[in-house]
Formats: sequence, structure tokens, C-alpha cells
Amino acid sequence: MANKGYPSGWSLSWKVDGSSSIRGEESRSPGVLHNDGHYSWSSTLRLPAEQWEKVGSVTCEATQGSQTPVSASLR
Repeated sequence: MANKGYPSGWSLSWKVDGSSSIRGEESRSPGVLHNDGHYSWSSTLRLPAEQWEKVGSVTCEATQGSQTPVSASLR
């Protein structure tokens, strides 16, 4: 989940062990504008149990236009 972002044109994507070629299900929400003028987004990645057991890291990457992506990883 990304929270308190601005402007609205951000997108979230997933990488598993550094690869964006994922054998799983992704779901994403559109940006939601809050009263304070900031946006939030959410994205969910569902992986089959047998793949999850072999994964070294899962990364969520937020991008906006040509700006440098912002990411967070779980190991």
C-alpha cells in the first residue's frame, strides 16, 4: 500500500526475486483522493503456496512518470 502520495499518476507493481515475470495474481486499486489532497493506492499479490515457499524476496515498486521508482521489499 502507498499512502499520502502526490500527484495522482503513480502505479504499483510487484517483483519476485527481482523479476517482474510473476506466476501469481495481482490486483490493484485506483488512486483514492483524501480530504488532505493526498492519494493512496493499494495492490495485492497472491502467490501459489509452492512458489511462496521458494521465494527469496518480494518487492512492491511505486512509479510515477520518469521519476526514480520507490520500493519496499520483504525477505
